[in-house]
Amino acid sequence: MLRLRLSTEPEWLDLGHGVRLFVEPLTTAVMLAARSDPAILAATQNQEIEGSPSNDDLARIVAKAVARIVVQDWEGVGDAEGKPLSVTPDGIDALLEIWPIFEGFQTRYIAGALILDAEKNV
Repeated sequence: MLRLRLSTEPEWLDLGHGVRLFVEPLTTAVMLAARSDPAILAATQNQEIEGSPSNDDLARIVAKAVARIVVQDWEGVGDAEGKPLSVTPDGIDALLEIWPIFEGFQTRYIAGALILDAEKNV
């Protein structure tokens, strides 16, 4: 059964390790906007020239593009001295380079949409 989430309000997403992201719901509009991200466009254009990027590379590129759109705030993210950092696109990219955080974002946020797509429920 497909369960609709009717709320359009952002909510906190717990990624473990003391990190939480305040994210907008993953909608069609978000995914379409992510498709226009320069990193995704470059990967798909380079695919024709240099061969296909790996699935892992594409997953990382897409996760970062989506996160840059939906993350409004975070908790538990600081600099080398432990001072809390403000959300920035570069900060989001750096955060998603940390394997457990990337995996948490993939499984707890993006995977739901991909599972629906794989099952042809969208």
